[in-house]
Amino acid sequence: MLEDRSCLVPRDFTRESNNWSACVNYGLDMIEVQHGKRPLENNPEDEVVQRKLPKLSDARDGEEVVLASPDDQAGDQRHDEDTSSLIPSIGRDNSVSSLIHCSRSDYGAIASLNRSFRSLIRSGELYRLRRQQGVVEHWVYFSCHLRQWEAFDPIRCRWMHLPSMNFNECFVFSDKESLAVGTELLVFGKEILSHVIYRYSILTNSWSSGMEMNAPRCLFGSASSGEIAILAGGCDSQGNILSSAELYNSETGTWKTLPSMNKRRKMCSAVFMDNKFYVIGGIGGTESSNALLTCGEEYDLKTEKWTEISSMSPVRARGDMPATSEAPPLVAVVNNDLYAADYADMEVRKYDKQNKIWATIGRLPERAASMNGWGLAFRACGDRLIVIGGPRTMGEGHIEVNSWVPSEGPPQWNLLGRKRSGSFVYNCAVMGC
Repeated sequence: MLEDRSCLVPRDFTRESNNWSACVNYGLDMIEVQHGKRPLENNPEDEVVQRKLPKLSDARDGEEVVLASPDDQAGDQRHDEDTSSLIPSIGRDNSVSSLIHCSRSDYGAIASLNRSFRSLIRSGELYRLRRQQGVVEHWVYFSCHLRQWEAFDPIRCRWMHLPSMNFNECFVFSDKESLAVGTELLVFGKEILSHVIYRYSILTNSWSSGMEMNAPRCLFGSASSGEIAILAGGCDSQGNILSSAELYNSETGTWKTLPSMNKRRKMCSAVFMDNKFYVIGGIGGTESSNALLTCGEEYDLKTEKWTEISSMSPVRARGDMPATSEAPPLVAVVNNDLYAADYADMEVRKYDKQNKIWATIGRLPERAASMNGWGLAFRACGDRLIVIGGPRTMGEGHIEVNSWVPSEGPPQWNLLGRKRSGSFVYNCAVMGC
């Protein structure tokens, strides 16, 4: 997790964590004293270290940050002693309980104290315990350049650059899907003759490859819930449209084949809602037709059965363009309510689960342009919906992040961040852990 420069937290999380942070900071200051260190303001050497490892709270809003690698931070360790009790004055168990309630943005600096803190944070134990106690912070990851991934913190309005991926040219220009699950960001693409998955871990702040699905695919629908994710449909390496589905467990790193859907489909979307997995829209149908699908399918994880739901897709057929020219449905779930972005009419729509109809409830941000839905990100981020995109321009333009909290009333979009960048969003995922 040595992404110590920034994180995304619910609005009320920061307030609730202040007391915990104060308690932990006191304990950490005691560790400094026990190691013979004088207060920071009286020790020039510590001031140098502090400049290398600034706390998130000291950074300015709107600041761009490059996430440091674990090896870089390892060179800045203040103490290498193995303090198994973590904060000696309160013991290991109480130390862990306190750290669970701290913001993830502080974990990198805490990991620099000694081997025990670093080992605890990189082990993933804190994230497992956070998940069990319902402590969740959301991070937004996106790519507006073919070779670069960034993250945005909508609470502190801070942009972050992830480490570079080591890939070949074929992968750069292939169709890609992205998915955030547990403490991982997965990017799916193709390299020459085979599909490939790149995995970014917030525990190590690094990319790796080599993971394989049971049935490699692209153009699928996917969604995550905690440490699991489900991928359904898509195309195989020969271009055949699939009805199969798989479940990925990020804790064990394993893939499990699930029962197949009723219809094969590609370019579909997916969400978790009411503890069930839904696949929405797409292109497919029977073996002899590749039509625009207006239905969805519900997968019950308990019964392991699929149920088809008519008219669940918000996408409306447009006779002036082929179905493959349009983006998959832009859908997101907040508080178990399903929303959609209608790029053509620039509207926000909400799904009535009882009557199985879509109703327009407001407008999208005015400057959220797209190309038939491509290049626009519409995602759930905790208790809010976010739209990432920008106006069309020749060459490099601007990217904007807008936010709306559905529980506060009809759509009123707040501009959270804006910076010079490519305005076409290739991929986007939200990680909550």
